[in-house]
Amino acid sequence: MKNILTLIILILIGLLIFIYSGIYNIAATKPHTKLVLWIMHTTMERSVKTHAKGINTPTLDESLVKTGFDHYSEMCEGCHGKPGLSPSEMKTGFYHEPPDLSKGIDEWSPAELFWIIKNGIKMSAMPAFGPTHKDEELWAIVAFLRRLPDLSPDEYKEMEKAAQGKPGEHGQSHEH
Repeated sequence: MKNILTLIILILIGLLIFIYSGIYNIAATKPHTKLVLWIMHTTMERSVKTHAKGINTPTLDESLVKTGFDHYSEMCEGCHGKPGLSPSEMKTGFYHEPPDLSKGIDEWSPAELFWIIKNGIKMSAMPAFGPTHKDEELWAIVAFLRRLPDLSPDEYKEMEKAAQGKPGEHGQSHEH
């Protein structure tokens, strides 16, 4: 028992020396090690899945998609992009680069997407929109995200054109 306690203390001292040494490069231009990536990704994924349990998903019908598009185009498109376009300069400067939400979105349940949008993700540049948006607006974004993988670049452009012609909707401030 004494040996185990000594080992734990030595590990903690080693970690403190490592942390305070500043030797680990946190620059966005220097990738993390595979171990750090695994720890960060696994922690994020497990946290989202755990905290999203018990969230009741409303019906995510097509009526929410347009509202979700309006919010996505204002708040998300700059980092996550839109179908058929190369990533923005801002997106490519992030480490980790924000995911292309037109691909791989199915790995997250609607409740998990809602939780991410509402609460954000620490150390990822993903902000929490819960403090500034109603749950109904966040669910509309989820409805749009579920539709996004099926949208062609032309369909997305049509949605942009439709939104631009309606004052007070696309281009509005989303602060509440």
